[in-house]
Amino acid sequence: MHIENEAAVVNAAADAPAIRTPDQRLRVFVSSTLRELEPERRAARSAIERLRLAPVMFELGARPHPPRELYRAYLQQSDVFVGIYWQQYGWIAPGEEVSGLEDEYRLAPREMPKLIYVKQPAQRDERLDGLMNRIRDDDTASYKSFSAVEELAELVEADLSTLLAERFDASRARAGPVSAAAFPEDSASGRLPASSTDVVGREHDIATLLAWLGEDSRRLVTLVGPGGIGKSRLAVEVARLTSDPFDRVTFVALENVREADDVLPTIARELGVREASDRPTIDALGIARAGHRDLIVLDNFEHVIAAAPLVASLLTTLPGATFLVTSRARLRVRGEHVFDVEPLSVPTDWATASIEEILQAPSVRLFRERAQAADPRFEVTRDNAEHVARICQALEGVPLAIELAAARIRALTPAAMLAKLDRVLPLLVTSARDVPERQRTMRATVEWSIDLLSTDAQALFTRLGVFAGDCSLAAVEAVAANESWAADLLGTLLELVDGSLLRQHEVEGMPFYSMLAPVREIATGRFETGEDAAAVRRIHAYCYVHLASEMEPLLGGFTQLAALTRVEAERDNVRTGYRHLITIGEVDVVADAVWRLLLYWWIRTLLPEARAWMEEILDAGVPLTDRTRAIALAISSWVALSQPGSAGDREKVQESVELFRRVGDEFGEACALTVLCVACTSATPPDLGRAEESQLRAVELARDNPTFHALFRGALGSVKLFRGQIHEALSLFEDVLRDAVRIGDRFVESITNTNTGWAHVALGEAHPEFFVRHLELSLQIGNEDGVGYAFEGLSACAALLGDPERAGVYLGIAETARKRTGLIEQRLYVSFQPFVEQLLASERAAEFLAGRAQGRALSRREALALILGATTVADRGGAQPG
Repeated sequence: MHIENEAAVVNAAADAPAIRTPDQRLRVFVSSTLRELEPERRAARSAIERLRLAPVMFELGARPHPPRELYRAYLQQSDVFVGIYWQQYGWIAPGEEVSGLEDEYRLAPREMPKLIYVKQPAQRDERLDGLMNRIRDDDTASYKSFSAVEELAELVEADLSTLLAERFDASRARAGPVSAAAFPEDSASGRLPASSTDVVGREHDIATLLAWLGEDSRRLVTLVGPGGIGKSRLAVEVARLTSDPFDRVTFVALENVREADDVLPTIARELGVREASDRPTIDALGIARAGHRDLIVLDNFEHVIAAAPLVASLLTTLPGATFLVTSRARLRVRGEHVFDVEPLSVPTDWATASIEEILQAPSVRLFRERAQAADPRFEVTRDNAEHVARICQALEGVPLAIELAAARIRALTPAAMLAKLDRVLPLLVTSARDVPERQRTMRATVEWSIDLLSTDAQALFTRLGVFAGDCSLAAVEAVAANESWAADLLGTLLELVDGSLLRQHEVEGMPFYSMLAPVREIATGRFETGEDAAAVRRIHAYCYVHLASEMEPLLGGFTQLAALTRVEAERDNVRTGYRHLITIGEVDVVADAVWRLLLYWWIRTLLPEARAWMEEILDAGVPLTDRTRAIALAISSWVALSQPGSAGDREKVQESVELFRRVGDEFGEACALTVLCVACTSATPPDLGRAEESQLRAVELARDNPTFHALFRGALGSVKLFRGQIHEALSLFEDVLRDAVRIGDRFVESITNTNTGWAHVALGEAHPEFFVRHLELSLQIGNEDGVGYAFEGLSACAALLGDPERAGVYLGIAETARKRTGLIEQRLYVSFQPFVEQLLASERAAEFLAGRAQGRALSRREALALILGATTVADRGGAQPG
């Protein structure tokens, strides 16, 4: 809004947002960092008030978590932008790309006068320098330097006075007799549908699309995504915020248009152009809109996709027009720029995140807002925050699904709602009469898209119901082999992708496909009623038996991280496939596949899951081969030894060793001997002689497997450490560490770092760098249990260095990490318990206990930031292994 006079401000008040500034006079928005420019902010305020104007000052400045909605509303109601800059760029909030300082400048409307003042001399942050360069290039901004507070006050007062005079003269020159021509033919947003709710969590999308629409090269932008993802609402919000370069925005609703031939008349009607008998409608449009800059929103284009060439023709007929299209499928015409509308992000660390961190997730913000609309008494609290986060995760961030679930808050608590989400579709229903029929349930929304598919694509969609999660192209090819409808499988897959029923992404350079939860539920329901379901399930299961064989040699060494990522991407299908084979009695193949993926289960802290399968196999009541029984006994015994107070059943472990030896499986025998070593070490009293003897034999048998040979030598070093042979153990650890780096195995390197750290602790030496490196490597490979190991070691180092409070903090973090994984493993090196007992018996016990409580209360992100720094943790994204 340009500054003209106070009457203009009053006339515009009816359209102002709900958040209002305290004063309705002409408003001057002041943007700056807070602390470094506090005197300058006071001076600017005084100068503005001397002119009887209203200063709009966001007093919290660019704080860590800026309420964008508030300063955005303030900006929308302000008339002049004053930016004051010096040296600091300002804090970048989690999940944002720019600081609040830059965000305020970006959000200031182009037509708003901008007065920029830069304090000199300055040693500016690099990112602030970049912002300054962009401001200098902005022809809508006035740019001046100052060095003293008094000088700034004079500049602000003088510039505002001049600006007011210029705008008054300009408005007076335009004044004259009122005529029809004085009024614009349409309000810039008059044809946009009113929205009863705010757009939540789409700030970055909106900024990107506004930038796209400002480029002459992007005259056709298609928002593509599945039903319920929020395409229409996003398009309306972007259109509402668009000002320059368009003089009119026209919204064309196509949801009730049934034929492609009816699209052009509908567009013409919304643009106020009547069909004429003497010329084609498209020509009439060209004549009527000549010289105009139009933004035309075409909503729900997917079921008239045959009209896509028409849009391409309109780009030529209407050279001043830009089209913003929403569709579940791409138009696939020249000049199209596709913007994929993704689900809202969900909390990734809800189990240990603080309530503040959970509330930052856009999906949770949306749930909270819509739930409060249904029941104003509802609030996200410490008691229900995890349930709300898990609901949003189960619904995979789909806005419509979240809104429909949140509307049930009057009848269901979050905990009860979560319990019902095993089958999500019955819950996701609304009775609102003003919602289109196709959006009153998620089922109707999805089936609307399915009905638009070809017969082949519908058949493939049903077949994909066999998958429990993301699947690779190879797996899709396997379950679709020899079907007539799969003759052009890639083309049919592309139809599903284009129709937003399937999402394509890459995992380690391989094409993968996924469905959103409500879509997958419909596909699964259709698949389960098919006559060929049992045969297809078996084919599906054997895909993941083959995957185990393929990944086994890649899970160690330099290929380790890629192989872990690949298995993780299909873990849900691995689980479903193996369980199905156990159910139909094909247990030997499952035991072999699980054994081949041993490193994956170990690294990703999933051995208890593997043990559950082995227990089922042992109890299946079917004949087992010697090797299958050996595998089941080895895994079951190993996991049992990790449970508190368990010494394991050495007879079962010994049986496993003998069975592996009988079938000539040297690698299996080496693994079973290592489990026997653990059992001997954990016994009361420990049998260290037998433990060392077993481990020496394991090292010899694993000589052809570099990863396990190194791991088993490390286990031998742990036995020596237990026996008090510290220097010998340390020498062995150092050799293994060199080999781990040489072969590029991060898991071996991580374990050996922590073993080396504990050997130094046994010598009374604090070397925290070994535990820090262990933490870094554990995060890289997704070894969540390694977080607990790292902080236990760091706690011991802090105790040795005479810092009981820090020792307590680190131990509290380790205890929380152990609780998260559910594994409280018995350690073979040095027990931490003596350090705890010594600290509790010391005069500084209170400091230790206070620190321990503090550490237990920290979120995972906060805990990692203590060691790795906030920036590093943010870069890692806080990602958790499944």
